[in-house]
This record gives sequence, structure tokens and C-alpha cells, in this order.
Amino acid sequence: MALTQIVNPTMYPSPRIPRRFKMISPFRSISPQFSPQPPHALSRRLFLPSVSSIWDAITGGGDSNPREAIAAVRNGMQLFKKGDVSGSVTEFDRALLLDPRQKAYLWQRGLSLYYLDRFEEGAEQFRLDVAQNPNDTEESIWCFLCEARLHGVNAAREQFLEVGRDSRPVMREAYNLFKNGGDPEKLVNDFSSGQASDYFYASLYAGLYYEAEGKSENAKFHITAACGSPYGQRSDDYMASLAKVHCLCRNWSSGFV
Repeated sequence: MALTQIVNPTMYPSPRIPRRFKMISPFRSISPQFSPQPPHALSRRLFLPSVSSIWDAITGGGDSNPREAIAAVRNGMQLFKKGDVSGSVTEFDRALLLDPRQKAYLWQRGLSLYYLDRFEEGAEQFRLDVAQNPNDTEESIWCFLCEARLHGVNAAREQFLEVGRDSRPVMREAYNLFKNGGDPEKLVNDFSSGQASDYFYASLYAGLYYEAEGKSENAKFHITAACGSPYGQRSDDYMASLAKVHCLCRNWSSGFV
């Protein structure tokens, strides 16, 4: 059987799922109560270790160490959540040395690079990831955020990464806001009385939109609101941690992380 026949079945694009499900360890089983979609609909990031294992079985493993690389990614995520952004990048880069195949899947690294003002590298990371997962709304937005800091909002919008339809209404509206421009206050108002996660994401991305436009006070208002929301305070979502890290990096509050 050809190599592509073995590997390709795990590489087809899958519908978008919230980042909180992407945090699940690839070595743990996924409880049905936390997974609103059948297993075949999960992000391909969850299956990267399986792809690595298949490749290793065929090639003899080469010089890659996928299990150690995944452990380094987990360490990097934990460091980021604690506010050690620089340390998180060190771990993510170590993961790439251990297993270069992880490069196109390390969206966490792109987020950390943004907070270190390494915008060109961050944009590259997100573009690589979207090339592998063309349904990822948030990475398209984060690529825009990096490129807006490099080239300005208008230039970044001209090369905006178009992706598939997000299953979450709040992220569909956020995507349209960043892609086409608009009023971030409307985004927040439209989701202020919905689910707690919707209000959190609307507030977070409204604040990030304002930051891209250089309106720091508006950005502070909405991102601190996201942090202080019930979802921002209680959720294990990686993006809830990101909102707290954002406040820490901007010296808006020292008590969130």
C-alpha cells in the first residue's frame, strides 16, 4: 500500500471546534459529555500523534521524538497559562527540535509569539496552521492581528486569510468583523445575553479588534470584561487563560493570572 494511502485518511480538513477541546491531551480518551461532535469531526490536531506514530512505524522513527515533543507542548501551554510567555516559546521551540512535523499545528506558539512582539514569526506560524486546517477562524484572525502590527490594519485586511464556516455564531461574526471591518460594540451587544462563552469570546475579540486599531482604552475595557466574566474566571479554555495573560502583558492587572 502506498504511503499516502496510509497517512491521508487522518489529514482531511474537519469542522471547526472550540479551542478548549484542542487542549485535551492526545493520550487521553475524550469523554462524550465534553464532545458535542462525533470523533470523526474533531480537529486534526488531536490526531497528529497518531499520524506521527504511523509515520514512525513505516520509516523506523528517524530522529523525531513525538512523545517528548508533545510533552514539551504541554509544558509550554502550562507556562503560558501561568504568564511565562517567553518560557512557553522555549518549550514550543524545543518541541519543534524534537519533532519538526509539529510546526504546522502549533497555534499555541503563534499566540505566545504575538505577546513577545515577534509578529512576523507569529504570522508565519498562523499561516502554516491555516494551510493545514483551512477551517480555523481564530488562527485567521490572529494572523491578521500579527500582520496589522507589522503593516497596519488596511494592509493586513488586504491579505486576510479566508477560512471555512465556523460552527459558532459568535466566531462567525468576529471573523466577519476582522475581515470586513465594522463595529466591535455591535459584536458584544449581539452576544451579551447569550451563553457565557459567547459573551467571553465577543468581549475578547472586540478588545483585540480595538488593539489592532490602536485604541488601547477600548481594548482594555473589553478584554478585562472578558477576564472578569463567569466564563473567563471559571473555564479551562486556553483562550480564557490568554485573556488573563493579555492583561498581564499590558500591565492592566496583576491579579488575573
